[in-house]
Amino acid sequence: MSTVEVAVATIGKAHGLRGEVALLLRTDRPEERLADGTAFALDVPGAPRTLTVAGTRVQQGRWYAKFVEVTDRTAAEQLRGAELTLEVDPEAEAEEDPDAWYAFELQGLTVRHVADDRVLGEVIDLEHYPAQDLLIVRGADGRRVMLPFVEELVPEVDLEQGVVRADPPGGLFDDDVVSERDPEIDPGHEG
Repeated sequence: MSTVEVAVATIGKAHGLRGEVALLLRTDRPEERLADGTAFALDVPGAPRTLTVAGTRVQQGRWYAKFVEVTDRTAAEQLRGAELTLEVDPEAEAEEDPDAWYAFELQGLTVRHVADDRVLGEVIDLEHYPAQDLLIVRGADGRRVMLPFVEELVPEVDLEQGVVRADPPGGLFDDDVVSERDPEIDPGHEG
């Protein structure tokens, strides 16, 4: 069985004086992926090569972590922006949760409207932001559309069918809406 690297969290601001950091979660299984003793390999200049979770806590819906190797605010500040990733076995995890998927599996899926099944575009990426993740979709006209990846707007991801079902807000995929064009998608377009 082969493993894949999955993003668990991005380290945010240092919190307090003893090395605690805020986390921007990238997993729907934080209790499992950030369990005490979990070790993450790190490639950040001036930072420890390994971070071992000493503890986590949730305050007002935000996750915070303390690592064995980070004992003060200065060391915690050096970690800001670092990605915490783990190697996982997708086949083993699929047995536990058959509806689970990984971000890399979304690329190339067709985005269809939930109401009339019309093709809206193709997923080209998933970008993570503090408020929510965004599905980056190449629209039928070549535009780069950023679709908030929330259940209300994206109620279904069906890997077997190769489809993401979406109920985007009015105008998001319409031709008259001004949006950013991606030069890799639409190289001939000039501002």
